Amino acid sequence: MPPARKRLRAYDPVKTRTAVLAQFEQVAAAVATLTPEQLALPTRLGDWTVRELSAHLSTVLGPLLESLALPEPPKAEVTLMEWPFRTAGAAAGVDEVAVELAAGAAPAELIADVAARIGDALGRAPDDRTVPTRFGPMRLADHLVTRTVELVVHTDDLNDATGLDIPFDRHALATAVRLLADALALKAPGGSVEVRIPPYAVVQCVEGPRHTRGTPPNVVETDPLTWVRLATGRTGWAKALEAAKVSASGERADLAALLPVLS
Repeated sequence: MPPARKRLRAYDPVKTRTAVLAQFEQVAAAVATLTPEQLALPTRLGDWTVRELSAHLSTVLGPLLESLALPEPPKAEVTLMEWPFRTAGAAAGVDEVAVELAAGAAPAELIADVAARIGDALGRAPDDRTVPTRFGPMRLADHLVTRTVELVVHTDDLNDATGLDIPFDRHALATAVRLLADALALKAPGGSVEVRIPPYAVVQCVEGPRHTRGTPPNVVETDPLTWVRLATGRTGWAKALEAAKVSASGERADLAALLPVLS
């Protein structure tokens, strides 16, 4: 696990809850429109079709409903900035659950059921409540920040597979971008490279001479969705550079070895 920064970014829990619910509603509405032919389309996620992807989207918030009904764990064991580095080992379990769910029920029904109940459940839960998660107990407010990443990433996956244009809640996208940028800064601490994802985030990373004033010698800049795709392995560094989706200047401004941040 990379060392923690001295000052961690703060997230407004009210805005985060609102963003999570708004993005989930967008997804629920879109999945409800999918035809059998669209559900059978391939995705960029291995063997998953749109049916498995849609079923998995129900689990972004579904387990939280169950967690809020369980006795509260005594304390949070996983911090927000530990979460990105604990996700890599969960792929097999996630795949098994998605396949099982997709085989047993219509994805639209799964998501609609969660959407109908999650708002009330969250409304009764305090921000500092501890909830069990796949990776260990977390503060609810922190867990909801991680949900923005899941929702933004898989909304983009669904758009890519189906040709839909599901909109992104602005705060959900901003939160996902910032968490993934901060995770990069933890993974490669330093101040020799400035990574800019306007209008949402700027971080410094990579060991080397620290920039203090003027134009930094090593700069990487990209748009929010390209950054999300790079940070989660949906696109590669070389491909993004070739497509002019990323600009990189300076001898240290090559992030290929540091990506993806989230597996």
